[in-house]
Amino acid sequence: MIKNLKKYIQENGIWLLFLLPALLIYLVFMAAPLLDSMRLSLYTGKGYTPTEFVGLQNYIELFTNPVWKERFLGALKNTVIFFSIHMIVQNSLGLFFANLLSQDFKGRNFFRTVIFAPATLSVLVTGFLWTLILNPHWGAINQTLKAIGLDSWAKPWLGDKSLALPTISLTSVWQWVGMPTVLFLAGLLGISEEVLEAARVDGASSWNIFWRIKVPLLKPVFGVVGILTFVDNFNAFDVIYAMAGAKGEPGYSADLLATFFYRTGIAGEHPIGIPNMGMGAAIATITFAILMTGVLIWLYSSRKNEDIA
Repeated sequence: MIKNLKKYIQENGIWLLFLLPALLIYLVFMAAPLLDSMRLSLYTGKGYTPTEFVGLQNYIELFTNPVWKERFLGALKNTVIFFSIHMIVQNSLGLFFANLLSQDFKGRNFFRTVIFAPATLSVLVTGFLWTLILNPHWGAINQTLKAIGLDSWAKPWLGDKSLALPTISLTSVWQWVGMPTVLFLAGLLGISEEVLEAARVDGASSWNIFWRIKVPLLKPVFGVVGILTFVDNFNAFDVIYAMAGAKGEPGYSADLLATFFYRTGIAGEHPIGIPNMGMGAAIATITFAILMTGVLIWLYSSRKNEDIA
């Protein structure tokens, strides 16, 4: 075995040498902090360096103590809603825009730029601008609704508990819809024109071509888009922080797992008023476990589909 390992290193040494810097960066800045976070979740104490070992007590408190349980389950529920809105609305719009942009028409490149441009903006800048646009008194949204006689539709978009999270989610969709659009567009442009032309010759309508040819051939892209959406939105923090603050105002209605972790482990807002990095690390570890489970399920289903094919 050792002999084979030496032979492998001799044959692939140059590639391993090129991979070494990236591997070191990953280990130092990704793997090491992750493992340390798991370790910290087993400790408690004041400040950012808990020293008292408590085993799984932080996890037990998180799921059983009413003080922690309410906020944790609320943040988990809001995170699922936030992800679901992106998964359904953002990716559906991305597929729709990609299908349109794959057609040959005048101004196509201009619309490609317009759709992707928001993704190049800072999330904090986007959040601040939309906070101004959504202002209930002089924001452009409510002023426009009132100007066209839809006064009853003018709402306190970020001040209503039932509207805050969907509003922020749709703001985030507006910014990031360009990403699935680009991925779907790449997949559509990769479909052989001969296949599409054969379908047209056989009398297939545009709708049938889309659903019976394009969508099935985009199956691998759907998987990539889905897993990227899942990972990105279960880690979402900045857009909520920019538009609803660290508490996910009003009344924690827009609180996500990431903001809950921030308040608990770093800001020290909930519920004891000082940073509790042990509990914060437990929240981060649970979030990682959810993400890892989702990714593993996707990898397993992708491999299974490949074997069937």
